[in-house]
Amino acid sequence: MRLTTLYATKLGIVAAGFMAAATVPAAATECIAPSNPGGGWDFTCRTIGRILTELDLVDGNVQVTNMPGGVGAVTFAMVASERSDDPELIVATSTVGITQIAQGKYPAGVDAMRWLGMLGADVGVVAVAADSDIQSMEDLNAALKEDPSSLTSAGSSSIGGWDHIRLLIAAREAGVEDLQAIRWVQFDGGTDAVTQLIGGQVDVVSTDISEIGGFVESGDIRLIGAMSDERIPAFPETPTMKEQGIDMTGYNWRGLYTGGGVSDEDYNQWVSNLETLYNSENWQKAAVDFGLVPIWRGGADFEAYIREQEKVTADISRDIGVIE
Repeated sequence: MRLTTLYATKLGIVAAGFMAAATVPAAATECIAPSNPGGGWDFTCRTIGRILTELDLVDGNVQVTNMPGGVGAVTFAMVASERSDDPELIVATSTVGITQIAQGKYPAGVDAMRWLGMLGADVGVVAVAADSDIQSMEDLNAALKEDPSSLTSAGSSSIGGWDHIRLLIAAREAGVEDLQAIRWVQFDGGTDAVTQLIGGQVDVVSTDISEIGGFVESGDIRLIGAMSDERIPAFPETPTMKEQGIDMTGYNWRGLYTGGGVSDEDYNQWVSNLETLYNSENWQKAAVDFGLVPIWRGGADFEAYIREQEKVTADISRDIGVIE
């Protein structure tokens, strides 16, 4: 009798579990972070998911799923093949993802997805040592035009990575032709690159302002250009690239995409919800606390931006032999 009673109890528990599951909505909002917990993509999903719930922009909580692999390629392939039309799925991405696509490291191009919006970014900067003769981007590019191999540049990405690519975009926009001759050294982070800059081992550093802001404040290095639409609030004396006649930006942005088969109605609703989220005090504080500059590009504007960034990155990557 005890075994029978125990078995019946277990069946009752299982049945109750099925009944409880049946009360959960069939579709629940999910955000995939294509990485392990921690870091930028995980922050994007967890913070945006939390605020979507706080602002009642979704029903219930947002499920966050970590899916590392191939710097986002595994998630990209899964969404394209299995969940392309899922209106409840959003995926965290960034400049890194677009660079991977541009260099053929994802299974499909940008047209495989619908790009929802950019909500914040780390701003790229170009820095020199405090005692450098280089005073501006004009000085830097003049030296590179005369002899592209005369200076050593550095950052925290490999050849063909974003730190490298955005420095080359700035050089090409200024008329430097032999991009492949520009010397590049990779370090594990912007701090290591700046240490070498101060020591005189490298001449110029391209990286995110969040990595080297302390060295600027201490006076060890100088910023000669900000890769942003507007001047960086913390360093307003640094002119943007555009102010110096170089038509480019170099954001390490954080944003989201959804599947390429999602309807216009669902896509537009996501863009509207994310713009509402962006304008909230919740997001503005969370972004700044994480070290981002809040920046909004959404919908058609963001889609156009993604396509342009992919094209420019692919062109530069061919110029320097990273891809054919």
